[in-house]
Amino acid sequence: MLVQSEVSCQWVNDSQYFLLEHFDVIQESPSHIYHSALPLCPTSSWLCEHYSAEFSHEVRVVKGLPTGWGTCYRTVRLCGSPQAHASWKNLIAVGLHSRSNVPHDIVIIDAITGAHLSVLSGGTEWACSLTFSTDGTLLISGDTGGTIKLWDIQTGGIIRTLDGHTGSVDSVSISPDCTMIASGSLDETIRLWCTGTGECHYVIDWHNSFVNSVCFSPINSQFFISASNDGVVQLWDVEGHQIGPTYEGHYVIFSPDGTLFISWEDSAVVRNSGSGVVVAQLQVSDNIPRNCCFSPNGKFVAGSVLEIVYIWDITNPDPHPIRTFIGHTDFITSITFSPSLISTSEDGSIKFWQFSALSMDPVSEITLLAPAPVIFVGLQTNDGIAISADSAGVVRSWDISTGLCKATFQSPDTGPSERALLGIQLIHDRMILVWVDMALGNHLHIWDSKKGGPPHVGDVPWESWAIAPRISGDGAKVFLPVDQSIRVFSVQTGEVMGEVRFEGEVGFEGEAGFEGGGWPHHDPFIIDGSRVWVYFKDSQTQGWDFGTSNPTPIPISNLTPESPQLELNIEQKKVGPYRIKDRVTGNGMFRLPGRYANPVDAQWDSQYLIAGYGSGEVVILDFSHLLPYQRYLVCWPSRPCRGWDKG
Repeated sequence: MLVQSEVSCQWVNDSQYFLLEHFDVIQESPSHIYHSALPLCPTSSWLCEHYSAEFSHEVRVVKGLPTGWGTCYRTVRLCGSPQAHASWKNLIAVGLHSRSNVPHDIVIIDAITGAHLSVLSGGTEWACSLTFSTDGTLLISGDTGGTIKLWDIQTGGIIRTLDGHTGSVDSVSISPDCTMIASGSLDETIRLWCTGTGECHYVIDWHNSFVNSVCFSPINSQFFISASNDGVVQLWDVEGHQIGPTYEGHYVIFSPDGTLFISWEDSAVVRNSGSGVVVAQLQVSDNIPRNCCFSPNGKFVAGSVLEIVYIWDITNPDPHPIRTFIGHTDFITSITFSPSLISTSEDGSIKFWQFSALSMDPVSEITLLAPAPVIFVGLQTNDGIAISADSAGVVRSWDISTGLCKATFQSPDTGPSERALLGIQLIHDRMILVWVDMALGNHLHIWDSKKGGPPHVGDVPWESWAIAPRISGDGAKVFLPVDQSIRVFSVQTGEVMGEVRFEGEVGFEGEAGFEGGGWPHHDPFIIDGSRVWVYFKDSQTQGWDFGTSNPTPIPISNLTPESPQLELNIEQKKVGPYRIKDRVTGNGMFRLPGRYANPVDAQWDSQYLIAGYGSGEVVILDFSHLLPYQRYLVCWPSRPCRGWDKG
């Protein structure tokens, strides 16, 4: 009976993780349970152990299969940068900052599944502060235009707009009895509003700088606390009178029961709300945590430093964190418990963390070192290898049959770097790496591991780059499509060896995409050794041979029989998820699920798929058991599908 109970417990636990992590693909189509979700179950999971043998003809994960479920069980991608969020029971509101000239929406998300429930649209200014009423019927937003909006959660409509601030409203809070709203602004004032009428009762012009935080006591509607860039934290009553002494801090928040508050800037300190006595101090090496919040029971505090979330046990005298959550690839903008731990980031995602899995063991320094984000991946299937490069300039080659690392190359450090448009070629034990450094000007860097030393650098104008640099098969030349031309550089010297210009619009007819009725388009630039072909939308083809002794490339009229079939180039954009379809039936056969859904870069050769992630992970998938690979079609949503026949 005990054994049966343990098995049942494992089955329930695994099923919960499985459904939460792969909710998107399962919701899209139940068949993804078998095609997409089960193949990526952790090796130690009960589901993998008992079901993997029954589905041996599905996708095989060569590299990247985790041993356990991990702490992040859901990642939700957003169409914009999340700047603020608030939670109430199973609802999460997220204010988005769009980088285009469109309204900056507030999205309502299910806190358990991560599903989008509704979108609140009502202005061109983005919400930088949000809070729910205690009964969950209202959402209050403060925006960069200085206005406060009251939203009806049921209808999605705006009940009332409160005007009065002359600067961005960076913090809003509603009293527990829902009668009063407090707001803090960059205009250095605090305003108290009547929820029912929208009238401003008091203006507190006391702080000497931006008001970053206002927060009502969760248990008493007569008191709230404020914090400002002037470094002062102050408790107030709703008549605008100061209560008690001031404390240090630029930001402040109450615990759920109102007995504690935490303030932070030059230090992070938890104090007793009544006496002001310091209860706990929070430290992360030499860094001060930001975006702090209390757990529902008030025992734990979560805070962030850059892209990492830390957890402290404030009942423990040790000021160091007990746990870290690593997974975001950009600055974290907000954290909350609802009831699990949820974080938003400038990387355009919301992550749901397994807070219940907290360990009380102190965090060792080594766990704080997150791998460098992968920024480029490639396949050299004929050589049996895959390649990945990260933002630290480390390039690795992988055996695509075993997933084992074959070699590691460290490219030279060029100082502050923002590498883009990578091209990589591994020829035996020689690695050639090409990149453009956006941080140091538009320079083309060419590095040959066999030669060593610093990379060759050539000036490249920023005009209309759409395709990454290409390296010839013999490793002697680099081809770079720039605007209406192809420029050829020497790997040995970095000098320009030649250039050809062409007229016409590059690409293929039918680039409207699979769903638009056109045939999926291909990469319009084909490199074969020292020969280059360009395909145009009017079905014309132009080619040149750079491999002769003639300094001027020799035109080639047509593709030769021994030239390669069309290959796929996937642009390095944060779009997703990645999908594989059967181009004959149109059925979706595979979709990267869960935390694998949005690679930074991916490449596909109709049998293997390699994906690289901002977390530093590399995943290699083998599709040879799924379908005859000649029938595969690859596409990204909201972009044209791409594919080709190899047979």
